[in-house]
Amino acid sequence: MNVGNLIAVCFLSREVAHREHLRTDSYAAHKALEEFYTGIVPLADALAEACMGRHKAVIKDIPYLAPEGKPDIISQLEMHLAAIEAQRYRDLDKTDTALQNLVDEIVELYLSTLYMLRRFK
Repeated sequence: MNVGNLIAVCFLSREVAHREHLRTDSYAAHKALEEFYTGIVPLADALAEACMGRHKAVIKDIPYLAPEGKPDIISQLEMHLAAIEAQRYRDLDKTDTALQNLVDEIVELYLSTLYMLRRFK
């Protein structure tokens, strides 16, 4: 089980979204980012706990990640989403629908946030 990297990406996204939430001049972006950073941690936590329950092992390695460069928030969230989608089937069994469903919820939050950020600039 190497889900620690997937969880780390979620935590990094929370950090960059919260910082951008405080910086933005757009009320719509401010609210969309608030919904994202308050929603991503409970989803990542649920995934981590379910994985530990499934595998009867504690996730001991959740690395600290730093943002790459200074891309805008949409580009950052798109990169993080791509990383999650690339990792999900490497780190979690495709047939473990309970865990994959939790990843689906994470992906949905990214997608809906990206929609809001693109649509209501």
